[in-house]
Amino acid sequence: MIHAMADEIESSARLLPPAPTRESKLVERPFRVKLRGSVLVLVRLPNKRSLQAAFHQLSTSGGVIHFEKPLDEKLEVELIFHIRDTTIRSKAQMLFPMWATQGWMQPFRFVDLPEESRGILDGALKTFLGESASGAAAGR
Repeated sequence: MIHAMADEIESSARLLPPAPTRESKLVERPFRVKLRGSVLVLVRLPNKRSLQAAFHQLSTSGGVIHFEKPLDEKLEVELIFHIRDTTIRSKAQMLFPMWATQGWMQPFRFVDLPEESRGILDGALKTFLGESASGAAAGR
């Protein structure tokens, strides 16, 4: 009986996710840039219709889009946007929308952002951060 209980505990322990390690706690979430509508995005729906919207926040893992009407949660869309001199296309999954005073803020996560596009986006977002920091220092 004791051996059966020990086997049951051991087998259920294998089903649990590994305990977080010190190294896993050090993994940083990508930085986010508040764009407040300065970058437009074309959202291509699964039925091939398109919506134009604006990014509120953006990072290399996802962001928040400002919509007049929210999209369904878990809907997979294609995002097409121009940042600096590059056009980026990627699939994204829409997350749960939040009502804002003038429309909806809907978070999303990139599903298949190519590594090359991720690097370009990372550099462009760092440039935005630099510009906003220098604008704030200049009193703009």
